[in-house]
Amino acid sequence: MARTVDPARHEAKRLLILEAAAECFARKGFERATTAEICGRAGISSGSLFHYFPSKRAIFVALFELDGRERAELLERANRVEDPVAGLLAVVDGLVAPLSDPSAPGLVAAVTAQAGRDPELVEVLVRNEIQLREGLKGLLLRAIALRRVDAGLDPERAAGWIAALVDAAFARVSADRDLVVAEEVEMLRLILTRFLNIS
Repeated sequence: MARTVDPARHEAKRLLILEAAAECFARKGFERATTAEICGRAGISSGSLFHYFPSKRAIFVALFELDGRERAELLERANRVEDPVAGLLAVVDGLVAPLSDPSAPGLVAAVTAQAGRDPELVEVLVRNEIQLREGLKGLLLRAIALRRVDAGLDPERAAGWIAALVDAAFARVSADRDLVVAEEVEMLRLILTRFLNIS
């Protein structure tokens, strides 16, 4: 008789593996991190790991598929907020929240290095970026209609710049570990408030 799989337990174990893998990849990069280290960090056997993921590469790609799902949830919550500007700023806060994680710079470096040789990963990253820009554009269209931001802004281009500024925040913190993350996030919000001319 086939064993019944509990979807909630299956997903919880999968997330545990991804969390452990993110730490390993952040510390050593994709090439040098091993599945043995991921198993040790997650407290599981290699057999259990390969039950959830067929390869180390599949784990790495799954990390950014998860990122896309989390971004989609962030945008969905923002669209339920009555004030689109509050929703947009909440999205930005959610996007930069991982900056406080000490492993974030290492993971940024790992994905940058791996993207140059992994078309499937690039496809996931591009899909995530398009989803984010479309979500930001929708929030900007609502904010423009309510005259909460500069009506002269092109929503599509402005969404691209907001996404680029979030990426720049990660690059900045990755390049200078002495920066105070909270102060950099505050500066990002100030830049956005002035750029959008929020009223």
